[in-house]
Amino acid sequence: MSSEDSTKAVVMALAANLGIAVTKFVAYLLTASSAMLAEAVHSVADSGNQLLLLFGGRRSRRTATPEHPFGYGHERYFYAFLVAIVLFTLGGLFALYEAWEKIRDPHPITSWQWVPVAVLLVAVVMEATALRTALRQSRTARSRVGWFGFIRRSKAPELPVILLEDTGALIGLAFALIGVSMTLITGNGVWDGLGSGAIGLLLVVFAVVLAVEMKSLLIGESATEENIRLIRAAILDCADIDAIIHMRTMHLGPDELLVAVKVAVDAEDDARRVTAAIDEAERRIRAAVPIAEVIYIEPDLLRPRTAN
Repeated sequence: MSSEDSTKAVVMALAANLGIAVTKFVAYLLTASSAMLAEAVHSVADSGNQLLLLFGGRRSRRTATPEHPFGYGHERYFYAFLVAIVLFTLGGLFALYEAWEKIRDPHPITSWQWVPVAVLLVAVVMEATALRTALRQSRTARSRVGWFGFIRRSKAPELPVILLEDTGALIGLAFALIGVSMTLITGNGVWDGLGSGAIGLLLVVFAVVLAVEMKSLLIGESATEENIRLIRAAILDCADIDAIIHMRTMHLGPDELLVAVKVAVDAEDDARRVTAAIDEAERRIRAAVPIAEVIYIEPDLLRPRTAN
């Protein structure tokens, strides 16, 4: 998955959420609907999240420095983790608070009754368009993995975040539509509060899922099983490398992989031959897995109980 694909999906989601947020706030001001306010704040939170993703992507492209010799690729994970915090606090907790206030003091929607339904239907169309873009951009990277598996295994945070946000937004809009519609039909404002509460619970759940995934990436995840297989095959294809004693991999960023491996060589090989074997292994690894940019290979002798 290219950074361009991720950026396109983020920009599309940002444009949709900014437009939706404005219309929702107008609808809230006209109707005083609790669900509309919760949805408006939800869209503001999503817009801020997309700005965080864009900012994190920009900062992650900085070149390595002596203080940060492996670069700044993890900044994308850090800002994606901030997205989970914003979604939890500004989106989820605010919606739950608004639901509590509305249920304690319910009141019907008495003016501009058609506005919230119209705004929510327009928002559904815009969010569905943004979600379709994210699905299209992630289809190649997803390969044969299911959508949930893609969110769990993806090393690039932007598209999983957008997929979760847009899916949550569509479900939240459905809750808001139910709450507003039932309030209009029954004249009971409790339904409006219940719709806001459902939106809040949904956002809290999505935020927790997102935080767990981003935390895993932040503390360092290994290469995918496919890339590990390709790296091992590339090393073992070298004629003067007898075995892999042990290997460790870690993503320094979505598009940069650290590979550290200890290989077994023949005790009779001289230094020149061992050096040539290591150079060949590095070339083969980079050819097989182009994102393997940082490679450390240590030669050793194969001893009992050390091979894996």
